[in-house]
Amino acid sequence: MNDSVYILRDYGKIEINLKEILDKKGISRNKLCNMIATNYDLVNRYYNNKVTRIDLDMLARIAFVLQCDVSDLLKYSKVSKK
Repeated sequence: MNDSVYILRDYGKIEINLKEILDKKGISRNKLCNMIATNYDLVNRYYNNKVTRIDLDMLARIAFVLQCDVSDLLKYSKVSKK
């Protein structure tokens, strides 16, 4: 099997679990915006798992104010082998 990333294929998926964490903690997206000093549109994209490039500073701020680990925010799902 060739494990090169130069071959076009499905590498799996990374999901952002911000919605689940905010819902569990009872924090609204507006409140999170104020807590991390950013705009609603950006938080909404993280909340709806619509981010294509992750800003590490943003991720660190979210983890800090929500008192969680980055591993709580991100989940990697491997490709199922056929």
